[in-house]
Amino acid sequence: MKKNVVFGFLGNVLDQRGKGKRRWLQWRPTIDLCHQSDLPLTRFELLYYQNDYHLLCEVVKDIKILSPQTEVRPIAVNIDDPWDFEQVYTCLFDISKNYSFNSEQEEYYLHITTGTHVAQICLFLLAESRYYPAKLLQMSPPSKKEVIEKNYNLEEADLIAQVPYGNMNIIDLNLHRYDKILTRFQQYAIQATDLLKSGIATRNQQFNQLIAEIEQVASRSHAPILLCGPTGAGKSFLAKQIYLLKHTNHQINGQFVEINCATLRGDSAMSTLFGHVKGAFTGANLARTGLLKNADGGLLFLDEIGELGLDEQAMLLKAIEEKQFYPFGSDKPIQSDFQLIAGTNKDLKLAIENGEFREDLFARINLWSYQLPSLAERKEDIEPNIDYELARYAKEYGIMPRFNQQSRRAYLAFATSQEALWQGNFRELNSSIIRMATLAPQANITLEQVEKEILRLKQNWGKHKSDDSLIPLEIDEFDRFQLEKVIEICQKSSCLSEAGRKLFAVSRIKKQRSNDADRLKKYLAKFGLSWDMVNKA
Repeated sequence: MKKNVVFGFLGNVLDQRGKGKRRWLQWRPTIDLCHQSDLPLTRFELLYYQNDYHLLCEVVKDIKILSPQTEVRPIAVNIDDPWDFEQVYTCLFDISKNYSFNSEQEEYYLHITTGTHVAQICLFLLAESRYYPAKLLQMSPPSKKEVIEKNYNLEEADLIAQVPYGNMNIIDLNLHRYDKILTRFQQYAIQATDLLKSGIATRNQQFNQLIAEIEQVASRSHAPILLCGPTGAGKSFLAKQIYLLKHTNHQINGQFVEINCATLRGDSAMSTLFGHVKGAFTGANLARTGLLKNADGGLLFLDEIGELGLDEQAMLLKAIEEKQFYPFGSDKPIQSDFQLIAGTNKDLKLAIENGEFREDLFARINLWSYQLPSLAERKEDIEPNIDYELARYAKEYGIMPRFNQQSRRAYLAFATSQEALWQGNFRELNSSIIRMATLAPQANITLEQVEKEILRLKQNWGKHKSDDSLIPLEIDEFDRFQLEKVIEICQKSSCLSEAGRKLFAVSRIKKQRSNDADRLKKYLAKFGLSWDMVNKA
């Protein structure tokens, strides 16, 4: 069973009634809460003001008499004006951010009988927004208090034994938001989007809007998220940041589990994802716990989900919908409640048409779908990402590499030009920075190094061949300009389907069934070109 933990204010009025044994005749909500047999408290996080220290000592002493198993942890609050919303909210918010919640083993409650109305409102808002992963509790006095009063002449020990229980209720409130509190929420939302971007000051407006929406979805929903985009666009990185955001907000307690589905084949695919029992197949000498079980209570990231086999897709759908599945070779279901994030660089709609992907699974994971832009589509973000990669290199290797003014200008000019294809996206940018940083004398990246790196990148992209060689000589200028743009987009895309989606983004909406890849393939064929020819150029 989970341990019960309560947060609450010491009531400097309600908890301060009576002296000597007379105090046992008076209803004191904090004492009463620790007296509830239906809710045995393991720990009471008791918030108090410095002026109430003597009252705190008396209350703690009485709690020990009635409930010796309850550990009381006093928390002094530094609030000048307990009726000031901003002060109270900020204080309680900071306590939540610094507290180590463990929702798997502990059940949390917020006691709102004591404290000012402002404190009660703030506790409600913080519970509603899940900064405190807690339920709200309100105490009310017993209805037969006169039973104690008739026995006033009893010894104190006998009085304590007859102290009646008050009433405990779970409550709901309907409150307006206050401007300063909303400002606090907005500040935290900014911090959350910064977390998703790992602090990189991105300048691309479309990408920033996308991240802002993902932050809202990640904070408010447990539904699957589908991240689409070319290889190296940052799907895995973003999935990890979403996990950190949800874990920070106490929305999940389990671990982050990641697997690239392109590496799964045959029996090992079933075993890796769902586990197996001993003897399930040849070589299964020991039972195995699958990744779906490992992700229980956490987040499962399935990268390249389009590469998953149809049988595994069917089992995954069942696991998402019913939160249970059968390990390979077993007839006993396993329970696992996880959030799924899926990544793909494939056109899953085209895969459905080709019978390679289940339509029902796509419908289930496509509630929140986001297309991550390639690095070539976010060239204004290349500079802050260069600084991020330099800082990451310094953290890993203990050396901070730096460009001089001339070398930085030269590298940025190339990196943001039409010549730079960035086919490997951010992964390729990272590799480029690592190469220059590693070879930099005294951590100073020189112009000569930049020029060598530019040549290396061009060779990697096959830029030593002229794109003009792909274009037929005897075509109209109108067709030449159009074909040049098509080739440019193809070379910036990871696959035929992705290039087709970009080129036919408007007309495809008007079609009931649109095969963008086939349209692009036929267009290139008009000029004697193919996808492979364009991407090897």
